[in-house]
Amino acid sequence: MDEVKKKILIVDDDSFLLDMYAFKFSQNNFDVHTAGGSMQALEILKGGFNPDIILMDIIMPDKDGFEMLEDIKRDNLSPNSIKIVLSNKSEPKDIERGTGLGVAGYIVKASSTPGEVMDRVKEILSKSVQAEVVK
Repeated sequence: MDEVKKKILIVDDDSFLLDMYAFKFSQNNFDVHTAGGSMQALEILKGGFNPDIILMDIIMPDKDGFEMLEDIKRDNLSPNSIKIVLSNKSEPKDIERGTGLGVAGYIVKASSTPGEVMDRVKEILSKSVQAEVVK
């Protein structure tokens, strides 16, 4: 039986990184959707898209990733999505703020290869699925 593809929304204003991660995840059996910034991502979510995972940058124009997370939480958008930050903004206060907004994982871009990002996302997804089964 084929494994069901997990839907992922990747949000980053850097088109090179966005394309690279989209390619990497699509090669690894993910149904990939992308947004070039937080405003576009919010529109996609408000349109009813409900991904399994939202992988997002923090430093973006218009609204940063934290503001986007606040909007997602306030408007109850995609409440069952696993939110993961992929950013170079990695001070303890940033990680703490992300955790407070419901982020399941925090990956530092500069110290992670695309393969390591993939492995970490799969690990976080696996733990979240196991946590749901235990409930």
